[in-house]
Order: sequence, then structure tokens, then C-alpha cells
Amino acid sequence: MIVQCGRQIKKEELVQIRETVETFCRLSRTELAHTVCEHLGWQTASGSNKVDACMKLLKTLEARGLIKLPGKADAGCKRHKQPVVNNTVVLAQETVEGKLGNIGPIKLRVVIGKEETAIFNEYLRRYHYLGYKRPFGCFLRYFVEGPRSILGCMLFSGAAKALKSRDQWIGWSTNERLRNQGFVVNNGRFLIFPWVRVKYLASHALGRVVRVLGQDWQQQWGYRPVLLETFVDPQYYDGTCYRASNFKYLGMTSGAGLVRKGKTYTTSPKKIFVYPLVDNFRQILCSQHAPSNSHFGHTNDMKP
Repeated sequence: MIVQCGRQIKKEELVQIRETVETFCRLSRTELAHTVCEHLGWQTASGSNKVDACMKLLKTLEARGLIKLPGKADAGCKRHKQPVVNNTVVLAQETVEGKLGNIGPIKLRVVIGKEETAIFNEYLRRYHYLGYKRPFGCFLRYFVEGPRSILGCMLFSGAAKALKSRDQWIGWSTNERLRNQGFVVNNGRFLIFPWVRVKYLASHALGRVVRVLGQDWQQQWGYRPVLLETFVDPQYYDGTCYRASNFKYLGMTSGAGLVRKGKTYTTSPKKIFVYPLVDNFRQILCSQHAPSNSHFGHTNDMKP
């Protein structure tokens, strides 16, 4: 029996995969993976093909002598030219300080376009202690804005692959996690600029984002996430703004990093915080089938 990313490959599907590989032998490996996904109906929560998982499956089948993949294409990848960021835009600005109610209304704005994205990335690169790391898969970038200037940045992307405390708290099986992980979103970067000194601004921004992220994500990627997670390094922060925004503390990561065959690495243990974006998040995450819109129930209250 072959199981890949929570999906059991049946005998008839294996026959279909072999026929596809033989029939479309002139395709590149990536195009072949897309074709297999389309034939099997193997898609992510957003509706896109599970190309990475399929590629792993194809390599496994080849290693077992069941198929013969086409040769790898030359690695002459074209580099996309990034817009040049005007340094004056991202330099430290005039200090913004005072009470939250006195600096004017705060709003979150989804970052769009190459120029805005380059500015957003540069802000993180310069002022976030972890710097900037390009997100993969589905993601959203937000500017935290006041009436006269940008005050911070928020980046959301795919969740951690496996996390013992989180996975036990959710109660999903390994196969359920592999199948439904796209419905969990990670707040990978949260930055209030160092020249912005406004008490409660961080928790206020978090309170706003948990109300709009689901709809914004659905508009961008075609589906609605149900759980938000984040990690806080206690060497730098306590996670006060997450606690104040009703995020639930689940414990610490092990610091062992993601275990992969032949590769190990360590990192400092992090605090784990989560926030359900809908009230029946466990039902959705532990589902055997892709949920429809009728399965989603909204809440702004923390669930146990």
C-alpha cells in the first residue's frame, strides 16, 4: 500500500498513473505532476493541484521501479527582476506616539502589486528580528496603517507541518492533518515599526485581523481558513499582545525543528499561540472530506 500526504493510492489509481506517465512521456516532470493531479482530482484546499505531494509520489514510484520519469530539465531558472525600493521610503520615520484613540483610526490593508510588495519585504528585512523570508504557497501581506503613515506589517502563510502540542489540541490524525493542513494559517511575521510607540496598537491590529483574515483569504485563494497559529520567541517577546487578543497559549515547541530523512537541525523553543477563526474548526480540520461553505460558522470568541 502506498500513502502520500494522507492519501492512499488505490490499485486502479496506480494503473492510471502508470498510463499517464507512459502516454505523456514528453512532458516535463512538473507538467506531468499537474496532469496526474488533474486525473486523480488531487487538489489543495484552495483548489490548486498538489504538485509537491504528487512529485514525491512519482519519485517513490520510480524508486520502486513502477514507473520511469522523464529526465530533469536544465536548472537554468530565470531570476525575476525585483523592483528597486527607494531607501527613503523605508528609512526610520518621525516618531508616532500617544494613546491609541488619539492617533486616528487604524486599518489593515492587503498589500498588492510588485512595488508595495517590495516595500513590505524591505520593511521586514530591515526591522524584524527574523528578517524577511519568502513565503511559499498561499499567503497574505497586510500593512497596518494610521491616518498619515504605515505603522507596521503582518505576514500570514502556511502552517507548520507538524506540531505535537497543536496537533494533540486539535485532535486530528496524521492523515487528517496532511489532508486539511491548508485550513490552518500561520502569522509568520508581525512588525510594529520601532519608531511607533502606541500602547495596545499590536493587540488592536491582531483583533482586527482575526475578523477580516478569513474573508480576505477566501477572496485571494478561494477558500476560508479556520485556525490561526503563531510562534513567539521568549528570548525576545512574551506574547502579551497575542494573549490580550484572546489567542490561546498551547505550550512550547521542542526546538528540534522539522525532522527529515538525513537532515536534522535545532532551533530555540518557541511559545505556541492559536486562535480559531470559526467555532467548528475541529470538525473541519478532522473531516474526511473537503468542507463546503455550509460547514463554516463564525465566531470572535476563543473556543476551548
